[in-house]
Amino acid sequence: MRVGVLTGGGDCPGLNAVIRAIVRRGVRDHGFEFVGYRDGWKGPLDDLTMPLGIEQCRGILPRGGTILGSSRTNPLKVDGGVDRIRENLVRDGVDALVVIGGEDTLGVATHLADLGVAVVGVPKTIDNDLSGTDFTFGFDTAVNIATEAIDRLHTTAESHHRVLVVEVMGRHAGWIALHAGMAGGASAVLIPEQPFDIEAICAHVETRFQTQYAPIIVVSEGAVPVEGGAMTVHPGEVDAFGHVRLGGIGDRLAVEIERRTGKEARTVVLGHIQRGGTPTAFDRWLATRFGLQAVDAVAEGDFGTMMALQGTKIVRLPLIEGTGALKLVSPEEYAEAQVFFG
Repeated sequence: MRVGVLTGGGDCPGLNAVIRAIVRRGVRDHGFEFVGYRDGWKGPLDDLTMPLGIEQCRGILPRGGTILGSSRTNPLKVDGGVDRIRENLVRDGVDALVVIGGEDTLGVATHLADLGVAVVGVPKTIDNDLSGTDFTFGFDTAVNIATEAIDRLHTTAESHHRVLVVEVMGRHAGWIALHAGMAGGASAVLIPEQPFDIEAICAHVETRFQTQYAPIIVVSEGAVPVEGGAMTVHPGEVDAFGHVRLGGIGDRLAVEIERRTGKEARTVVLGHIQRGGTPTAFDRWLATRFGLQAVDAVAEGDFGTMMALQGTKIVRLPLIEGTGALKLVSPEEYAEAQVFFG
């Protein structure tokens, strides 16, 4: 059996661990042959392939990024895109396709599965916002990086008696901000699910300074204020899946805090640092298990499914259960963080 593998969307620590597990198990236990599709959906769309065997997977377990490359190509927006993919899969002799990606990448996989293409999905997003799975790999690495940054920023904030606003990733879900903010002892955590009151945030800032403690505010890039509640975006920048490029809420918040409190405020935007570099042990473990189970699903002909972590077990769910709705921070989970605000 010949199996194609692709990684799509934003890069993420743990992608190479998935690829390695798929290939090692597939070759050794199932006798599969693999072909790597380069640069996300652009690979099968334009027939961009690379050899993918045990040799190509040596030494990649601790490496960040993806040896296959990635992109935000959306074949559903290309005239005849789906037909081109199906034709190229046939031309390459590919019997099944393992797709590793987030909401958008797996959304395309779901569409192809509905058309009869033999597809198995592996969920990937540092935002941890895919339904059906307790965690996605890459999330733990991002949280650890953000937490370390917050730990380091506390000392400089205290030394200069200033407010530091830390902007982290999280378009529609605030999981990174919530986990890192709680772990790093933030004075407030602002997430997309809960519009924030700037006056309340300024009150937290004042409270912290009264106790001789410089505040750290952690904010998701998709967070919005109650006043003029719209996401802060880069004008005119839209990807192939229709997403605007977010960024700037940290600066917007710092300006308002400084204006309203008179306290000096600075912004630190962690950006792509959160998803670069080597994955944590947890992410390597989870990604490896996802890869092993995904290639077993191919061997068993269990197509149209997605791997998911539920408790400590890896289970298979219909692809639509992972892409049909986002997993968001609940009011109850956010309330736990609010105990430490101010």
